[in-house]
Amino acid sequence: MSNWLERSELLISPDKLAKLKKAHVLIVGLGGIGSFAAEFIARAGVGEMTIIDGDVFDPTNKNRQLTALDSTIGKNKAVVLGERLLDINPGLKLNIVQEFVLPERVWTLLEEYKPDYVMDCIDSVTPKLEWIIACKRLKVKIISHLGAGGKTDPSRVQVTNLNLTHNCKLGSHLKKRLKKQNVKFESVRAVFSSELQQKASLKLTDGTNFKRSFYGTISYMPALFGLMGASDVLRYLMEKKIEK
Repeated sequence: MSNWLERSELLISPDKLAKLKKAHVLIVGLGGIGSFAAEFIARAGVGEMTIIDGDVFDPTNKNRQLTALDSTIGKNKAVVLGERLLDINPGLKLNIVQEFVLPERVWTLLEEYKPDYVMDCIDSVTPKLEWIIACKRLKVKIISHLGAGGKTDPSRVQVTNLNLTHNCKLGSHLKKRLKKQNVKFESVRAVFSSELQQKASLKLTDGTNFKRSFYGTISYMPALFGLMGASDVLRYLMEKKIEK
Protein backbone atom coordinates (compact mmCIF):
# COMPACT_ATOMS: atom_id res chain seq x y z
CA MET A 1 0.00 0.00 0.00
CA SER A 2 1.37 3.42 -0.93
CA ASN A 3 2.11 5.97 1.78
CA TRP A 4 -1.28 7.67 1.66
CA LEU A 5 -0.31 9.76 4.70
CA GLU A 6 2.78 11.24 3.03
CA ARG A 7 1.45 14.79 3.04
CA SER A 8 0.31 14.56 6.65
CA GLU A 9 3.77 13.34 7.61
CA LEU A 10 5.37 16.27 5.82
CA LEU A 11 3.27 18.68 7.84
CA ILE A 12 3.19 17.22 11.33
CA SER A 13 6.39 15.04 11.42
CA PRO A 14 6.78 11.24 11.59
CA ASP A 15 6.75 11.29 15.39
CA LYS A 16 3.35 12.98 15.64
CA LEU A 17 1.93 10.76 12.90
CA ALA A 18 3.11 7.75 14.93
CA LYS A 19 1.22 9.10 17.94
CA LEU A 20 -1.98 9.31 15.91
CA LYS A 21 -1.49 5.73 14.69
CA LYS A 22 -1.35 4.59 18.34
CA ALA A 23 -4.42 6.59 19.35
CA HIS A 24 -7.99 5.39 19.81
CA VAL A 25 -10.94 7.77 19.29
CA LEU A 26 -14.52 6.82 20.16
CA ILE A 27 -17.30 8.74 18.39
CA VAL A 28 -20.88 8.42 19.58
CA GLY A 29 -23.63 9.86 17.36
CA LEU A 30 -22.95 9.62 13.62
CA GLY A 31 -25.33 12.22 12.21
CA GLY A 32 -24.43 15.58 10.72
CA ILE A 33 -21.64 16.29 13.19
CA GLY A 34 -20.37 12.80 13.96
CA SER A 35 -20.15 11.57 10.37
CA PHE A 36 -17.86 14.42 9.35
CA ALA A 37 -15.86 14.23 12.58
CA ALA A 38 -15.22 10.53 11.99
CA GLU A 39 -14.03 11.14 8.45
CA PHE A 40 -11.52 13.79 9.55
CA ILE A 41 -10.24 11.55 12.34
CA ALA A 42 -9.80 8.62 9.94
CA ARG A 43 -8.10 10.69 7.24
CA ALA A 44 -5.59 11.99 9.81
CA GLY A 45 -4.32 8.44 10.35
CA VAL A 46 -5.71 7.59 13.79
CA GLY A 47 -5.08 3.87 14.27
CA GLU A 48 -8.22 2.78 16.11
CA MET A 49 -11.77 4.09 16.12
CA THR A 50 -14.99 3.03 17.82
CA ILE A 51 -18.14 4.40 16.17
CA ILE A 52 -21.55 4.15 17.81
CA ASP A 53 -25.07 4.76 16.49
CA GLY A 54 -28.26 2.70 16.44
CA ASP A 55 -30.11 4.88 13.95
CA VAL A 56 -30.83 4.26 10.26
CA PHE A 57 -30.87 6.85 7.51
CA ASP A 58 -34.06 8.57 6.39
CA PRO A 59 -34.47 11.11 3.56
CA THR A 60 -34.37 14.12 5.91
CA ASN A 61 -30.75 13.28 6.78
CA LYS A 62 -29.51 14.08 3.27
CA ASN A 63 -29.26 17.85 3.82
CA ARG A 64 -26.45 17.55 6.38
CA GLN A 65 -25.06 14.03 6.95
CA LEU A 66 -21.96 12.87 5.07
CA THR A 67 -23.10 9.31 4.43
CA ALA A 68 -26.81 10.03 3.83
CA LEU A 69 -27.59 9.19 0.19
CA ASP A 70 -30.52 7.74 -1.72
CA SER A 71 -28.60 4.47 -1.74
CA THR A 72 -28.17 4.39 2.06
CA ILE A 73 -31.74 5.15 3.17
CA GLY A 74 -32.85 2.53 5.70
CA LYS A 75 -29.30 1.35 6.43
CA ASN A 76 -27.58 1.65 9.82
CA LYS A 77 -25.44 4.78 10.09
CA ALA A 78 -22.56 3.07 11.89
CA VAL A 79 -22.31 0.27 9.33
CA VAL A 80 -22.37 2.61 6.33
CA LEU A 81 -19.83 4.98 7.84
CA GLY A 82 -17.65 2.06 8.89
CA GLU A 83 -17.42 0.84 5.30
CA ARG A 84 -16.37 4.30 4.19
CA LEU A 85 -13.71 4.64 6.90
CA LEU A 86 -12.17 1.28 5.99
CA ASP A 87 -12.18 2.30 2.34
CA ILE A 88 -10.10 5.33 3.38
CA ASN A 89 -7.77 3.32 5.64
CA PRO A 90 -7.97 -0.49 5.27
CA GLY A 91 -5.48 -0.79 8.13
CA LEU A 92 -7.79 0.97 10.59
CA LYS A 93 -8.81 -1.05 13.65
CA LEU A 94 -12.53 -0.30 13.66
CA ASN A 95 -15.12 -1.20 16.29
CA ILE A 96 -18.73 -0.73 15.13
CA VAL A 97 -21.49 -0.55 17.75
CA GLN A 98 -25.01 -0.53 16.32
CA GLU A 99 -27.12 0.70 19.20
CA PHE A 100 -28.77 3.64 20.87
CA VAL A 101 -26.66 3.78 24.01
CA LEU A 102 -28.73 3.93 27.17
CA PRO A 103 -27.10 5.86 30.04
CA GLU A 104 -26.22 2.71 32.00
CA ARG A 105 -24.39 1.26 28.96
CA VAL A 106 -21.96 4.20 28.70
CA TRP A 107 -19.77 2.93 31.52
CA THR A 108 -19.59 -0.59 30.08
CA LEU A 109 -18.57 0.70 26.65
CA LEU A 110 -15.84 2.90 28.08
CA GLU A 111 -14.46 0.02 30.14
CA GLU A 112 -14.62 -2.35 27.16
CA TYR A 113 -13.04 -0.15 24.48
CA LYS A 114 -10.80 2.12 26.61
CA PRO A 115 -10.50 5.04 24.14
CA ASP A 116 -7.97 7.84 24.49
CA TYR A 117 -10.59 10.41 23.53
CA VAL A 118 -14.39 10.47 23.26
CA MET A 119 -16.22 12.68 20.78
CA ASP A 120 -19.80 13.19 21.94
CA CYS A 121 -21.84 14.08 18.86
CA ILE A 122 -25.27 13.32 20.34
CA ASP A 123 -28.02 15.93 20.14
CA SER A 124 -29.94 15.25 23.37
CA VAL A 125 -29.13 16.15 26.96
CA THR A 126 -29.52 12.91 28.95
CA PRO A 127 -27.04 10.77 26.96
CA LYS A 128 -24.56 13.66 26.72
CA LEU A 129 -24.74 14.08 30.47
CA GLU A 130 -23.91 10.42 31.13
CA TRP A 131 -20.97 10.38 28.70
CA ILE A 132 -19.46 13.43 30.38
CA ILE A 133 -19.97 12.07 33.90
CA ALA A 134 -18.54 8.67 32.98
CA CYS A 135 -15.54 10.15 31.18
CA LYS A 136 -14.80 12.46 34.09
CA ARG A 137 -14.97 9.61 36.62
CA LEU A 138 -12.91 7.24 34.45
CA LYS A 139 -10.43 9.97 33.50
CA VAL A 140 -11.07 9.79 29.74
CA LYS A 141 -10.82 12.96 27.65
CA ILE A 142 -14.11 14.05 26.07
CA ILE A 143 -15.27 16.82 23.75
CA SER A 144 -18.99 17.63 23.61
CA HIS A 145 -20.52 19.06 20.43
CA LEU A 146 -23.39 21.39 21.28
CA GLY A 147 -26.22 22.75 19.13
CA ALA A 148 -25.54 23.37 15.44
CA GLY A 149 -29.25 23.67 14.65
CA GLY A 150 -31.01 27.01 14.28
CA LYS A 151 -27.74 28.73 13.33
CA THR A 152 -26.22 29.83 10.02
CA ASP A 153 -23.09 31.90 10.71
CA PRO A 154 -19.91 29.75 10.47
CA SER A 155 -17.73 32.56 11.85
CA ARG A 156 -19.37 32.16 15.27
CA VAL A 157 -18.37 28.50 15.75
CA GLN A 158 -15.55 27.93 18.23
CA VAL A 159 -13.97 25.42 20.61
CA THR A 160 -13.56 26.23 24.29
CA ASN A 161 -14.15 24.69 27.71
CA LEU A 162 -17.77 23.81 28.43
CA ASN A 163 -18.16 26.35 31.24
CA LEU A 164 -17.35 29.20 28.80
CA THR A 165 -20.04 28.31 26.24
CA HIS A 166 -23.04 30.60 25.80
CA ASN A 167 -26.06 31.32 23.57
CA CYS A 168 -26.74 27.58 23.26
CA LYS A 169 -29.90 25.99 24.66
CA LEU A 170 -28.40 22.49 24.62
CA GLY A 171 -25.27 23.69 26.40
CA SER A 172 -27.31 25.58 28.99
CA HIS A 173 -29.43 22.54 29.88
CA LEU A 174 -26.32 20.37 30.03
CA LYS A 175 -24.47 22.70 32.39
CA LYS A 176 -27.46 23.05 34.72
CA ARG A 177 -27.78 19.28 35.09
CA LEU A 178 -24.04 18.82 35.62
CA LYS A 179 -24.12 21.45 38.37
CA LYS A 180 -27.09 19.72 40.05
CA GLN A 181 -25.05 16.52 40.17
CA ASN A 182 -21.97 18.35 41.47
CA VAL A 183 -19.90 17.37 38.43
CA LYS A 184 -17.01 19.69 37.65
CA PHE A 185 -16.93 20.30 33.91
CA GLU A 186 -14.47 23.17 33.46
CA SER A 187 -11.94 20.88 31.75
CA VAL A 188 -14.49 19.39 29.31
CA ARG A 189 -13.93 20.66 25.80
CA ALA A 190 -16.92 21.81 23.75
CA VAL A 191 -17.74 22.96 20.24
CA PHE A 192 -20.45 25.62 20.14
CA SER A 193 -21.70 28.66 18.27
CA SER A 194 -22.19 32.01 19.98
CA GLU A 195 -24.91 32.87 17.45
CA LEU A 196 -28.43 32.97 18.87
CA GLN A 197 -30.68 30.19 17.63
CA GLN A 198 -33.48 31.11 15.24
CA LYS A 199 -36.53 30.30 17.36
CA ALA A 200 -38.85 30.02 14.37
CA SER A 201 -36.96 26.93 13.18
CA LEU A 202 -37.76 24.89 16.32
CA LYS A 203 -39.93 21.76 16.00
CA LEU A 204 -41.22 19.58 18.86
CA THR A 205 -40.97 15.77 18.75
CA ASP A 206 -42.50 12.81 20.59
CA GLY A 207 -39.48 12.46 22.86
CA THR A 208 -38.14 9.26 21.30
CA ASN A 209 -34.51 8.52 22.24
CA PHE A 210 -34.44 11.39 24.77
CA LYS A 211 -35.08 13.97 22.04
CA ARG A 212 -37.96 16.39 22.67
CA SER A 213 -37.28 18.94 19.93
CA PHE A 214 -34.89 19.96 17.17
CA TYR A 215 -33.98 23.06 15.16
CA GLY A 216 -33.78 23.40 11.42
CA THR A 217 -30.25 22.87 10.11
CA ILE A 218 -28.27 24.04 7.06
CA SER A 219 -25.79 21.75 5.31
CA TYR A 220 -22.47 23.29 6.37
CA MET A 221 -23.00 23.93 10.09
CA PRO A 222 -22.88 20.34 11.44
CA ALA A 223 -19.89 19.62 9.19
CA LEU A 224 -18.09 22.63 10.62
CA PHE A 225 -18.82 21.51 14.18
CA GLY A 226 -17.36 18.09 13.35
CA LEU A 227 -14.30 19.67 11.74
CA MET A 228 -13.64 21.95 14.73
CA GLY A 229 -13.99 19.08 17.17
CA ALA A 230 -11.74 16.78 15.15
CA SER A 231 -9.08 19.48 14.96
CA ASP A 232 -9.07 19.92 18.74
CA VAL A 233 -8.89 16.16 19.36
CA LEU A 234 -6.12 15.55 16.82
CA ARG A 235 -3.95 18.38 18.10
CA TYR A 236 -4.31 17.04 21.63
CA LEU A 237 -3.40 13.48 20.57
CA MET A 238 -0.33 14.66 18.68
CA GLU A 239 1.05 16.12 21.91
CA LYS A 240 -0.10 13.36 24.29
CA LYS A 241 2.11 10.47 25.31
CA ILE A 242 0.15 7.30 24.51
CA GLU A 243 1.44 4.09 26.04
CA LYS A 244 0.43 1.08 23.90
